[in-house]
Amino acid sequence: MSIPDADTYALKTATLPEVAGPALPYQPPMPRAYRPRIGVIGAGGIVSAHLDAYRIAGWEVAAICNRSLAKAEAAAQYFAPKARVTDSYADILSDPAIDVVDITPHPADRLPIIEAALRAGKHVLSQKPFVLDLDDGHRLVRLARDNGVKLAVNQNGRWAPHLAYMRQAVRAGVIGEVLSAHVSIHWNHGWIAGTPFERIEDLILYDFGIHWFDFLASIAGDRVESVFAMASPARGQRAAAPLMAQVLVRMSGGQASVVFDGAAPHGPRDTTYIAGTKGSLQSDGPDLGVQRVTLITAEGVARPDLQGTWFNDGFRGAMGALLVAIEDNAEPANGAAENLHSLALAFAAIQSRRTGLEVAVGDATRLEV
Repeated sequence: MSIPDADTYALKTATLPEVAGPALPYQPPMPRAYRPRIGVIGAGGIVSAHLDAYRIAGWEVAAICNRSLAKAEAAAQYFAPKARVTDSYADILSDPAIDVVDITPHPADRLPIIEAALRAGKHVLSQKPFVLDLDDGHRLVRLARDNGVKLAVNQNGRWAPHLAYMRQAVRAGVIGEVLSAHVSIHWNHGWIAGTPFERIEDLILYDFGIHWFDFLASIAGDRVESVFAMASPARGQRAAAPLMAQVLVRMSGGQASVVFDGAAPHGPRDTTYIAGTKGSLQSDGPDLGVQRVTLITAEGVARPDLQGTWFNDGFRGAMGALLVAIEDNAEPANGAAENLHSLALAFAAIQSRRTGLEVAVGDATRLEV
């Protein structure tokens, strides 16, 4: 029997040469020629990122709806001066010149609007998280197919440059079979104190964490089996909802984890590590918008120079993927049917946090918020 040398015991690694990274299609997709008129329903909060992304892409926002007409008018004035404003979403759904609608209200309010839009023959981009009940999600997917329209979910994190590049590398087989995936995010989410967001009990696992559950689902697929999750308020935090959470994920032939430290006042950091049978991917940076990806294989170390940022390229990617799917008559890369797997993972994590038990993905089918 051979005896390992001291370097092996010390976990020292060999120095590898610098090599060029593979060119991968990580940037937001753009339709070749399809330029529909877009209607936006809901003009609060995050909608400014949507509208700014569409303006940069050169897509026409023809109408903006909000229950408070003043909000719709303010959004139109700043981002789409030629857009018609209304306080009735029925006005948008009845307009035959509008092909695509971006529906942004909260999930419970959004559900009947999505259903009405699909019945009206509109292609739909739904804000995330998609639905509160997987049965509702399956019903909407069937309704879209029955009406010959596309239904996509605004999982804008899919087109954050670092996440998009890593996902494409995994899907291209660059690092072989995924063995593990670990995400660790440290930032200050305390701004939710005094806002409606702090009333969402599992805010971090639900509204924020859905991006990383979606990322795990997109690289591991049906290999994800179950989760064990926990959450805790941070000492001294002012927000009502716990700002710290962590999730262990059981995978067939592997493992994954997600750590959310949402109450770190100084020194924010966001890291992602994916190990595969042929290599690994790492991403590290001070926040979600500034990340550096490193790809390590037997050939060497590659540090691709990625262009863009999550805000607002991610929002351009979400709508762009829908427009490409319409143009090509294909399923959107961010299609609602696939997104139900991401939601099942999120729902399982939330049920695990609430029960203190490991929960199989698929056992939790709805969320009470």
